[in-house]
Amino acid sequence: MRIAITGATGFIGEALVRRLQGAGHTVLRIGRGRNGPAAPDVTWDAATVLDAAALEGVEGVVHLAGESIAQRWSATARRAIRDSRVQGTTLLARTLAGLARRPAVLVSMSAIGIYGDRGDELLDESSPSGSGFLPDIARAWESSADPARAAGIRVVHPRVGIVLSPKGGALAQLLPIFSLGIGGKIGRGRQWMSWISLTDTLRAIEFALATTTLEGAVNVTAPNPVTNADFTAVLGRLLRRPTFAPVPEFAIELLYGEMGRATVIEGQRVVPRKLLDAGFRFEHNELEVALRAEGVR
Repeated sequence: MRIAITGATGFIGEALVRRLQGAGHTVLRIGRGRNGPAAPDVTWDAATVLDAAALEGVEGVVHLAGESIAQRWSATARRAIRDSRVQGTTLLARTLAGLARRPAVLVSMSAIGIYGDRGDELLDESSPSGSGFLPDIARAWESSADPARAAGIRVVHPRVGIVLSPKGGALAQLLPIFSLGIGGKIGRGRQWMSWISLTDTLRAIEFALATTTLEGAVNVTAPNPVTNADFTAVLGRLLRRPTFAPVPEFAIELLYGEMGRATVIEGQRVVPRKLLDAGFRFEHNELEVALRAEGVR
């Protein structure tokens, strides 16, 4: 299969490129122009420019690119987070829709942040979205792929949870703190963490590319979400470090503002109903197994 990928230099993107190439697929990396071995195969500016001719004959597209939300949400940051997703997805979807030979599938990323803070409510793909900055961004992000949908391209939106890898994301930030023995639950630790191993994230994206009956929003999280208190206990046990001191919520908000509240203090209890119904089988159903498999010792 000939597959184009945006965001191929992120920790998920790099791992996905290696996995797809290892499986015999031809991968085209879409990115900003640069010289050297990291130069993309197809150049773009996510707001305005994409080389459409280079995408002719591509059979599938995985769209991972987007400004990181892991920063204080100043007015400038909010615009960058939104524009990188909405403008980039709109440009990509319109370009694919206009091709003479369109790809069969576009896997365009989303996130479980679309549900907002929902306490203990069990959330699947039929659950309504929430309110706030992240839900607003995610709704706009998903709807930006409408031109591809209207052109008959199958569009899948993986609503990805907390991807576990020592090489990037939340776990990479937590490991140094927990390794020093100063990690702890956030507040009372009751907020839910809907996690997934990096390995299963990559497998789910492959599954979305190949499974013709799968479309629309798809929760990409392990079947067994845990509370922050349970996550903290498991990580501390694996690292053989104490986790006795809770981190006050006000400290998170002081350091990170609204971003800290939305991503650390609040949470979602999400289940991957559509993946399971479609026959996907997780390699890592339990948190401790997943952490060990990803190299946490």
